[in-house]
Amino acid sequence: MFKGSLVALITPFKDGKVDEDAFQRFVNWQIEQGTHGLVPCGTTGESPTLSHDEHKRVVELCIEAAAGRVPVIAGAGSNNTAEAVDLTLHAKKAGADGVLVVTPYYNRPTQEGLYEHFKAVNDCADIPIIIYNIPPRSVVDMSVETMARLSKLPNIVGVKDATTDLARPSLEKIACGDDFALLSGEDGTAIAYLAQGGHGCISVTANVAPKLCAMMHEAWQQSALERAQQINMQLMPLHEAMFHQRSPAGPKYGAHLLGHCSPETRLPMTPAEAKTQEIVREAMANAGLL
Repeated sequence: MFKGSLVALITPFKDGKVDEDAFQRFVNWQIEQGTHGLVPCGTTGESPTLSHDEHKRVVELCIEAAAGRVPVIAGAGSNNTAEAVDLTLHAKKAGADGVLVVTPYYNRPTQEGLYEHFKAVNDCADIPIIIYNIPPRSVVDMSVETMARLSKLPNIVGVKDATTDLARPSLEKIACGDDFALLSGEDGTAIAYLAQGGHGCISVTANVAPKLCAMMHEAWQQSALERAQQINMQLMPLHEAMFHQRSPAGPKYGAHLLGHCSPETRLPMTPAEAKTQEIVREAMANAGLL
């Protein structure tokens, strides 16, 4: 089962192109800092503006750099089922440990359409699949009932839940079983999500504070609840700072402050503005990262 602190990796750019060296160094640093898993080519990785070739290359670079030390869950989502299948087949061939597949955005399928979309991905390759349920971005919400149907398929193993509904993990655990991986998609409510039955978090904040994020989850797993809460309180201003401006401006600027990469983003996303820079810098300093 996937659990703990899994980082939704940024994709470093340099002069408009993927900075492959910076990305692989960043992956190595994440593992050295204790991150429990890597998620390339998600929203934080600016997957909407990566070409298909770039997307696949970033997945390959991540798997190569990780070298089996921690799981790699490759972003493979699309609102085009055939495209999601293609990205999943590539991730399987490249050696990923799983794929993250978002609910189809913009075209707003029915619950039956969601089921058939994920069933098609399930049927295309023998690789663990994490459902990514994020209604604020996709404008469609997978019901617990649909998720329970999908959990019976052999490759559907969990969910990244970004609904902010803290009743969901308990309801999903009841409906899908104890072996269904429940991963929060919201740093600020990760501890509350764990308390409701969750297993981990696919984290944006871990781009700049991987050690603290990993320590928080390890403390929780060891039932050191007070310690987990202390770290959570230390991180809370940073969680907020990461989203002062639309992600990935915040985490990219934070990684830049740590010397990992350029703060460059791709349009329509823009780099951190002056106020965002100030807030991110202050939050990182208060968390002991600068």
